[in-house]
Amino acid sequence: MKLAKRVASLTPSATLAITAKAKELKAAGYDVIGLGAGEPDFNTPQHIIDAAVKAMNEGHTKYTPSGGLPALKAEIIKKFEKDQQLHYEPSEIIVCVGAKHALYTLFQVILDEGDEVIIPTPYWVSYPEQVKLAGGVPVYVKGLEENEFKITPEQLKAAITERTKAVIINSPSNPTGMIYTEEELKALGEVCLEHDILIVSDEIYEKLVYGNAKHVSIAQLSPELKAQTIVINGLSKSHSMTGWRIGYAAGNKEIIKAMTDLASHSTSNPTSIAQYAAIAAYSGSQEPVEEMRKAFEERLNIIYEKLVQIPGFTCVKPQGAFYLFPNVREAAKIAGYDTVDEFVKALLEEANVALVPGSGFGAPDNVRLSYATSLDVLEKAIERIKQFMENKLQHA
Repeated sequence: MKLAKRVASLTPSATLAITAKAKELKAAGYDVIGLGAGEPDFNTPQHIIDAAVKAMNEGHTKYTPSGGLPALKAEIIKKFEKDQQLHYEPSEIIVCVGAKHALYTLFQVILDEGDEVIIPTPYWVSYPEQVKLAGGVPVYVKGLEENEFKITPEQLKAAITERTKAVIINSPSNPTGMIYTEEELKALGEVCLEHDILIVSDEIYEKLVYGNAKHVSIAQLSPELKAQTIVINGLSKSHSMTGWRIGYAAGNKEIIKAMTDLASHSTSNPTSIAQYAAIAAYSGSQEPVEEMRKAFEERLNIIYEKLVQIPGFTCVKPQGAFYLFPNVREAAKIAGYDTVDEFVKALLEEANVALVPGSGFGAPDNVRLSYATSLDVLEKAIERIKQFMENKLQHA
């Protein structure tokens, strides 16, 4: 059986690969600490779970409209008005099977063969694969470490061609945790307006922001930018609902209609029960969201200070999400490895700590370390990495 060309070009997920290897070692009896998780380690808040149980007991187990329940769209609209002072109509909202599905569906309806999408690096692993699956061409623009991994208007302008259809902005970022300021977004937005480039604004980590940093949506900066932007968001990270698979897109109603039509032939609708849970998530208490954010911030502040003391590790301190993205090129050299990927493999096999190599995010000198796990486990992992490096230094 010959597979379709569209899947032959896919790159396997670096996150899943390292997770699989870690599970294999755990099954063999090794005490492996996995820091590859892309999800909160908290359970979904109880009032959300209760709403799902209530929905099932009341018989809300049938098909819903393809674009999502009207009541859920209403809550999403309220959320935008409260958090970003943005107003959307129900026709400008689609509820999807997670934010990943929202992105996938968006690229399917906006891209033709050969259309280009500008993707800043480091990037979330699925962006380029989804663009390729839609027949598009990923165009990478390097966010330099000295600029907190963020791209500049000059870089964006230089990457635009007559085939450019869209640019992705992910703030706060996975994997770097960096956040674009209002001024930086305005400058990027002006370039997009000048060249009529669609802005895909992935804001899934908007509630996980630390210190004095502030999340700003590029869509809230002007009516023109709102019209040029499709906002992608969801409840996976903010409300610890990764497995419930509820995300959404907001923007131009023609694009949203096309996405809804496509979804009607692919998923029919997001799970009805999960949608009722999402209604409770947005309409109920937001205290659990803030409690989780505070816990992540505490972990970040403690672990960051310990991490940068490890020989060969340098790290720009993140402002959001729940990842550290240190540069370990020097650490790999010290330990005697030619590549960071080899270094990561050795860390897993010799120190029993699983990190995700940055090569999967378009940044081969870095690794991604998730602090979405308990402080005790994080401190144990950092100690193992430090010991690993000290042992390598002694034998260098």
